[in-house]
Amino acid sequence: MKTNSMRLQLYVLVPLIFAGLTALAALLTFHLMRSAAFVADGRTGPLVATGAILVATAFLFGLLILRLIFRPVEDFLRKTRPMVPEAPPPLYGRRLSDFSAVAPLVSSLSRVTEALGNLEAQALFPDIVAPSAAMRAILGLVLKISPTDSTVLILGESGTGKELIARNVHSHSRRATQPYVAINCAGIPEGLLESELFGHEKGAFTGAYVRKIGKLEAASGGTVFLDEIADMPLMTQAKILRALQEREIERVGGTQPIPVDIRIIAATNKDLAKMVQEGRFREDLFFRINVFSFRLPPLRERNEDIPLLAKHLLRQIKPGATLSPQTLAALTAHQWPGNVRELKNAIEAASALSSGVIEPEHLNTGIGLPFDLSPSDLRMSGPGGPGLDARLAALEKGLILDALTKAGGIQVRAAELLGIKERSLWHRIAKHQIDVSSLRNEKNGNGAGPEPQEAKP
Repeated sequence: MKTNSMRLQLYVLVPLIFAGLTALAALLTFHLMRSAAFVADGRTGPLVATGAILVATAFLFGLLILRLIFRPVEDFLRKTRPMVPEAPPPLYGRRLSDFSAVAPLVSSLSRVTEALGNLEAQALFPDIVAPSAAMRAILGLVLKISPTDSTVLILGESGTGKELIARNVHSHSRRATQPYVAINCAGIPEGLLESELFGHEKGAFTGAYVRKIGKLEAASGGTVFLDEIADMPLMTQAKILRALQEREIERVGGTQPIPVDIRIIAATNKDLAKMVQEGRFREDLFFRINVFSFRLPPLRERNEDIPLLAKHLLRQIKPGATLSPQTLAALTAHQWPGNVRELKNAIEAASALSSGVIEPEHLNTGIGLPFDLSPSDLRMSGPGGPGLDARLAALEKGLILDALTKAGGIQVRAAELLGIKERSLWHRIAKHQIDVSSLRNEKNGNGAGPEPQEAKP
């Protein structure tokens, strides 16, 4: 009914605009011709008839143009409508632009574009579960920079998935068929890191009984991922800088330069700019690796990803197990300082304690439901921790996400599960900026058919 109303408004409004412009032109012509000598006797009938013909012709042409332009758009929206949920109303009343006849069309196209963006991300990055807008922007940037050979710097807290993004940069590049070598600069002792990176000649140092090929040389033609590059010693940083600039290395104890063709992807959870100011990181290397840089948002800034991510991790750890609605709400409300790595560990531990359905009591200490806590758990976290408003908001968002997940993104059903009115749910969705389309897409992606349409308020 809403689509038919929109079509009727457009099919009437645009031709009327054309007709109105033509009527104005005819009226102007009439006033100009009225003073002419050949109409001095008052015979204006032919002129009025001509104006009417012009108005009718403009109206018909406007109708034809609309049909040619908007008919394909309407067909496209009609076919894609089952995968796109209704948009919630604005939180603070309607805007003036909402009364425009074109506003529903623009809104529908925007929601279809967003849904198609989710499908594209799922197809191009099947190993990444990130329907939030922040992560979709990151994945879009990955697609743009991957075909280049420029150095990439990935910033973000520990456990946000920096290495996973690095692997996808490599897999979408022209080097995808060549080696991908990951090196943890913080996990290799300082005395061995240089040998691991550049290799060594026989007899270069005590214990060097044979020649060893370094990882940079072994990765020639491919990609090298330097994880935790901020922990690399200053002397090794200088040699890495030379390798990037000259495209050649020297083995420890060697004298001959060895050409290498590698792309460097670096990552760190530290503030490199601050380390440069403190003299703990080389400024020239920082500028050399900071060609393309982006920050991965922590899980607490994109907690709408948590329900889908938790289910994805559970399928990998214990196929057939499920998460109860209370558990999903608890997971979403938690701050996750360890990000995805902490979430995975919590689910792995809970799956070992449960027989099939993971309940809140199976989770690690500190991830319980706020409305079912012991007196000691009711204490606030103290200065610097999340306040009451933040904790209540996180709980409310978690419960809404859980209801929407169970309802497959259908807001009417979710409102029934939550025991609130539909309009109240719409306002809360807008307040928490919840992406309902991603929840609808997950259900459709699991083989379910199109969902029933939302009821109107």
